[in-house]
Amino acid sequence: MTLDEQAAALNREDIVKLLASHEAQSTEIAELRRQLEWFKRQLFGSKSERRLIAPDGRQLSLGEWKQEDSPGTEITVAEHRRRSTQGRDDTADEGQVRFDDSLPVEEIRIPHAAVDEEHEIVSEKVTYRLAQKPASYVLLKYVRPVVKRKEDGKLSCPPAPASVLGKSVADVSLLACMAIDKFVYHLPLYRQHQRMAAAGIRLARSTLTGLMHRTGDLLQPIYEAQWVSVLASDVVTMDETPIKAGRKGRGKMKTGYFWPIYGDRDEIVFPFSASRSGEVLKEILGQYQGVLVSDGYTPYESYAARVNEIVHAQCWSHTRRQFLKAENVEPELTDKALEYIRRLYEEEARLKPRLVEGTQRLEKRGTRCKPIVDEFFEWLKTELRERVLLPRNPFTEAANYALDREPPLRVFLEYPDVPIDTNHLEREIRPIALGRKNWLFCWTEIGAQYVGIFQSLLRTCRLQGVDPYAYLVDVLQRVETHPASDVAALTPRLWKEKFAADPLRSAIDRPVKNVVS
Repeated sequence: MTLDEQAAALNREDIVKLLASHEAQSTEIAELRRQLEWFKRQLFGSKSERRLIAPDGRQLSLGEWKQEDSPGTEITVAEHRRRSTQGRDDTADEGQVRFDDSLPVEEIRIPHAAVDEEHEIVSEKVTYRLAQKPASYVLLKYVRPVVKRKEDGKLSCPPAPASVLGKSVADVSLLACMAIDKFVYHLPLYRQHQRMAAAGIRLARSTLTGLMHRTGDLLQPIYEAQWVSVLASDVVTMDETPIKAGRKGRGKMKTGYFWPIYGDRDEIVFPFSASRSGEVLKEILGQYQGVLVSDGYTPYESYAARVNEIVHAQCWSHTRRQFLKAENVEPELTDKALEYIRRLYEEEARLKPRLVEGTQRLEKRGTRCKPIVDEFFEWLKTELRERVLLPRNPFTEAANYALDREPPLRVFLEYPDVPIDTNHLEREIRPIALGRKNWLFCWTEIGAQYVGIFQSLLRTCRLQGVDPYAYLVDVLQRVETHPASDVAALTPRLWKEKFAADPLRSAIDRPVKNVVS
């Protein structure tokens, strides 16, 4: 039987089933194509969410952007004089290097063969070249005289300088540098161990692990004080990110989670939990009262609904990402949605805290941002009502995602200090993600907690403009004698005000007499 004869033999019910099957297959093919495009972007595409907008308002394609110079157009550049940089000789003629006074300079003088009675030196020329010593470790040798009193023969000797970790062989400078290398520059301890071996230092790798754990124990009270400070904020931003921590079995690791919390005084903490359950929020937030900004993860919404003192706000950036998934399926609708969000971000950029005060910002959000938000949600409702879009259509899913979260997405219009998104928090999570690429996992859950302690203090140092090395060297020496009731003074934000002007230093950072090199 031919295809035409088979088609003629079909009844109405068979035709309906065939059409339904065809529609289901078409939907499945479209979904598979969308997934394929997503995987191709992950493997070969740019991870940036930035979109270049052409002058006529349409989205540019690859290779289309071209800047053409206008023929015959000339511009005049005003003459200016550049001030000399402190720490650099103005007579340098080549190899210019920008540096400040903290960089040690070793001067090498090159003799001139023609300097004699018939020649004289009239000036000097300077050439700078940046050099590096491999694995520059220094062994501090403390020589203490043993003195005998002639009267009774009693011997006495001055004590060795106190060590941060008791009888440990590690100077405080080594502890600080090990922590910074691992948690700022993502250098695992086994690589640091290899670097020490190359420099002729023989230490067990377990010794380095023990040094980090004992250092984390000293810093834990400061971390907890900073946690309290963060929860005293009127607005906190929260997220979660996975980490492999603890052995699950042979060759397998458990998956735990950091729950970073960003306060409105530029402080951040990274509590660790073995679970991603919503019950963890109660343990982490405690008695917090204020505005909680998060992504679209449902436990945040559920927790905020149970706690009357918490106002829940959500992230517009995550909402935007939902529409990006529909770009290949519904390009026109997606461009329209992204245009609304782009206009919203442009208006919000003009109202940054450093430009506009809180009360004025709230008023301007009401006049500039609120009409865009109102129009955006009304447009989504109209499109879903008038267009025939399948429930599995990516644009339908993105639109429903936004409409389901309309109240929390509007919260920033009511509170001047609430950010429009969680991007500032995601930037601080990057070191955790980069660390996972380098040190891969934590052998124990206790180790993951130490990671959270170090990252909390070091990332807050960056936010506060504090040198992490100077901070750790000072705090590790000060913590033992500092009053426990005032431990909050050692958090980076308050330390910057009280101790940064005259910090405690390591012996290697101070002038030391009779050093044997």
